[in-house]
Amino acid sequence: MLTFGWHGAFVAFSVVMVAYFVLWNGSQILLGLVSGEVVWRNVRTRTRRNTALANRVASPPLVSIIVPAYNEALTIVESVRALLQLDYQPREIVVVNDGSSDDTLALLQDTFRLLAAPVAFARPLPSAPIRGLYRSSREPALVVIDKQNGGSKSDAINAGINAAAGVLVLTIDADTVIDPEALRRAVLPFLEDPKTIGVGGNIAVANGCRMKKGRIVEVNLPRSWLARFQIVEYMRSFLLFRAACASRNALAIVSGAFGLFRRDAMIAVNGYDRTAIGEDMDLTVRLQQHFRAKHQPFRIAFDPVPLCSTQVPEDWASLRSQRFRWRLGLMQVLWRHRRMIGNPRLGLFGVGALPYLTVFDGLGPILEISGYILTTVAAIIGVLDWPHYGLLVVVSLLFGVAASLVAVFLNDMVTGRYLGGRDLVLLITVAILENFGYRQLNSWWSCVGTIRSLTHKQEWGVLKRRVFEGEEPRSSQSG
Repeated sequence: MLTFGWHGAFVAFSVVMVAYFVLWNGSQILLGLVSGEVVWRNVRTRTRRNTALANRVASPPLVSIIVPAYNEALTIVESVRALLQLDYQPREIVVVNDGSSDDTLALLQDTFRLLAAPVAFARPLPSAPIRGLYRSSREPALVVIDKQNGGSKSDAINAGINAAAGVLVLTIDADTVIDPEALRRAVLPFLEDPKTIGVGGNIAVANGCRMKKGRIVEVNLPRSWLARFQIVEYMRSFLLFRAACASRNALAIVSGAFGLFRRDAMIAVNGYDRTAIGEDMDLTVRLQQHFRAKHQPFRIAFDPVPLCSTQVPEDWASLRSQRFRWRLGLMQVLWRHRRMIGNPRLGLFGVGALPYLTVFDGLGPILEISGYILTTVAAIIGVLDWPHYGLLVVVSLLFGVAASLVAVFLNDMVTGRYLGGRDLVLLITVAILENFGYRQLNSWWSCVGTIRSLTHKQEWGVLKRRVFEGEEPRSSQSG
């Protein structure tokens, strides 16, 4: 029989768990209120007339779009076609074939009629050796770099930045589908405020959408429930924490799926770290640190409107592999930059954004899973009464549902992406159901990922790509 001390400890722990869930999900709801102001201001000011200002500037900045591609034969042609249709000039597209073993380079050569164009350029950032440089005879704005595989996406992006001619550099994933007006919107903060060094964008889910000639022509919810859960997850991640942080210039991550930066700022921090797993967060944190340490005025902005869409995993193995990688990346960045956490010299970024990420994203999943296990065992063996246990479960689920619904309604206000009655009702249903198993599974994967980071085990499986709906299927040799 357990002593009263053990009983009291279990009760105290359950109280801590209830407080944690209230604080975590309550803070997300509060972030939603801050983000709501950002969204409302964005809706009022970022009208079509306002975004058209970028085209009327006497000398708009040249944007170099860097597309790292490793075994992306399934989607690379459609992605490049979408980039060629972007409603912004001047721009160039720099595709970096990072030693692909599939038909990525061959498809680009056949589709866009690439010709060898050896050109010497400075290489301020480290990258693996370049094997060839090509230009398209059909699309003058298209440049393709063929290089040896450098072992990381960062290496490929650095090679693209070295070859880039633009004042601004846009980094994206090879399976990213950019909205035609995305560049016009993303360039505006640079035109409005010379202190701007970076702009991140909201990311939508492309699964279920129909494409034609590299452009999304119809937005639909995916048939896969796994992909539907991730739609709500993306909304919560981008429209709550990131939008709120950006409003106070404390953004800690500009997503690798869409990040527009001043090229000189990226070179000033030595580009992407080729050893970083979460290279996008690592770069953003180093930019914050560099400009704050130099006491140079700067701004990293965020656009709550989805500037691009990306494919998300629709099978459990790929999703698990992705989450392991994300977890390892987060833990690596927090550890490498641990001296910045709580540092008042870094302003709200040091005392607000980084501690929040450390507590709720870093330690939160471990506390959540251990709490579920310990309190369930305590209830089963009679140490913790069932009403107390029920309170813990109800509080965690209700607050989780509330945070998800706030994100869904904010997203609908700014985008109208799923305004159709059936889609909106289904999305609300998804926002409720994802709290009953899906979020807990992600927390479990985060715990496993933490163990992997501590044991330096960094292997993960291959994420399966799908052909975009409405496009012709292509063969791929990727494994």
